[in-house]
Amino acid sequence: MEEGDRTGTFTDETWAIWEPLIEEVRPRGKTPPHDLRRTIAAIFWRHENGAKWRSIPAELGPWWRAAQLFIRWAKLGAWERLLALVQEQQGVAFGMTFLDGTNIRAHHKAAGAQKKGPLSKSETIVKHLAALAVAMAQKSA
Repeated sequence: MEEGDRTGTFTDETWAIWEPLIEEVRPRGKTPPHDLRRTIAAIFWRHENGAKWRSIPAELGPWWRAAQLFIRWAKLGAWERLLALVQEQQGVAFGMTFLDGTNIRAHHKAAGAQKKGPLSKSETIVKHLAALAVAMAQKSA
């Protein structure tokens, strides 16, 4: 089996595809990000599983590092640029899917939901990127 991040997101083969794309959109700062492969895998894991930041497995690094990187990149538009680049290079297009929810009962307090914050667009984009990373890892296996 190929070396990966133990969650199956990035094998060596899939990281070889993702790394140049990520490096192209990565904001340049004072210091380079620490262990970018594990941190991106942690961000993808969190969005793929719908978990809270503190639930990220320890082998993917500190949860706060992943949360911090996600928020910084979201504010700088890096996730949008990464999605556009992946779609362009891999020929993948994400469209809209409509689900019939007429048989789903909502909680009685569902009408008073809190408004989404400024990071909700980036959350959706990273969910798409995480799904694509998992699909690429499964295809290469």
